[in-house]
Amino acid sequence: MKINTINRHMKEGVKNLVRNGWMSFASISAVTVTLLLVGVFAALLFNLNEIGSQIEEDVEIRVFIERSVEIEDQNSLEDEIASIPKVQSVTFQSKEEGLDQLIDSLGEEGDAFASLKEENPLNDVYIVKTDQPQSTTEVASEIKGLQSVEKVEYAQETVERLFNVMDIVRNIGVGLIFGLLFTAMFLIANTIKITIVARKKEIGIMKLVGATNWFIRWPFFIEGILIGVLGSVLPITLLIFGYRYLYEDFTARYPTLFIDLLPVYPFIFQLGAILLLMGTLIGLWGSMTSMRKFLKT
Repeated sequence: MKINTINRHMKEGVKNLVRNGWMSFASISAVTVTLLLVGVFAALLFNLNEIGSQIEEDVEIRVFIERSVEIEDQNSLEDEIASIPKVQSVTFQSKEEGLDQLIDSLGEEGDAFASLKEENPLNDVYIVKTDQPQSTTEVASEIKGLQSVEKVEYAQETVERLFNVMDIVRNIGVGLIFGLLFTAMFLIANTIKITIVARKKEIGIMKLVGATNWFIRWPFFIEGILIGVLGSVLPITLLIFGYRYLYEDFTARYPTLFIDLLPVYPFIFQLGAILLLMGTLIGLWGSMTSMRKFLKT
């Protein structure tokens, strides 16, 4: 395609955008609102996935060893646990270490338990991590059947509920994002159709003098792309400043929280690039949809 032809298509695309006036403004506004909502849901979804991954990584099985077990049997138990499929690591925690952690976690109230160090009532424990958090229930069931095991704890109901909730949130988030995108595509397609109807005679003359369908299409493609790009500018700007403020506020309010949001950089730039690409694609798709039916004849 020649440079002059490209310039002509660009000018026509901009003219179409200005010529449509309020319809163009309505489409850009619709894309803006849609991409803003998509961006908010996407940021929420990505952070939920990150938080879910952090929580899932902390899921562990605590295997309490019978107090009467000899050291040889205890070592044998460790080997048996380590040999179970899907077990990633086995870490030994002595009852002395467990009591120290309990005292530290209780703060000043923990001093009352200091007298238990002479006759420690706790058990030695193996802390087991699986290769995948979803394997926790299966591995825990196998460990329960081993000799020298007094009990196994892994917060079964909490773990299973966590996995279920995360799956539901992911599915709902993805569904909402796709629904919003299709809404924006529909609005852009209608805007382009109005432009085509308004220029029906002009397009008919162009076809009579030998203009190809692609020559006619390009200005409308550019118009759709411009609507998508212009509609993505405000959402990207709001999300950059909004997410940075939210991240800094969250970090300042909950400095000791065991979960972290995704760092502002490079996440916010990646999200901005995704929204810009989405705006471009839905604008192009809307143009293609509206042109296809009209240029069949």
